[in-house]
Amino acid sequence: QVRLVDSGGGSVQAGGSLRLSCVVSGYMYSSYLLGWFRQAPGKEREGVAAMHRDGTASYYADSVKGRFTISQDKAKVTLYLQMNNLTPEDTAMYYCAARTSYGGRWDNQGDYAVWGQGTQVTVSS
Repeated sequence: QVRLVDSGGGSVQAGGSLRLSCVVSGYMYSSYLLGWFRQAPGKEREGVAAMHRDGTASYYADSVKGRFTISQDKAKVTLYLQMNNLTPEDTAMYYCAARTSYGGRWDNQGDYAVWGQGTQVTVSS
């Protein structure tokens, strides 16, 4: 059974950087997805980025393209989200998630069965 433990959030000023980590345990087929979602106060949770377990493809929300990078370490133990040039609009609770089935759009939350506990990111202006 897949289990996720995410960490790395914090408070930074606009223009700063943070790297989120998510330790992945349990078996996942290579084509399954690992992703990052976020939920800001008063807003719906939205997809930020995702990648296939085998690293063959990655996907990004338009709002983070060119600023955020999703990656895994070589051992595929840890999923990362490198966030650069942060803005106050990036303030949210961030969650890593695993899609352990074959689904449609990468950001369809309903297809993700396993979630981390969340890590808070706060960006001040």
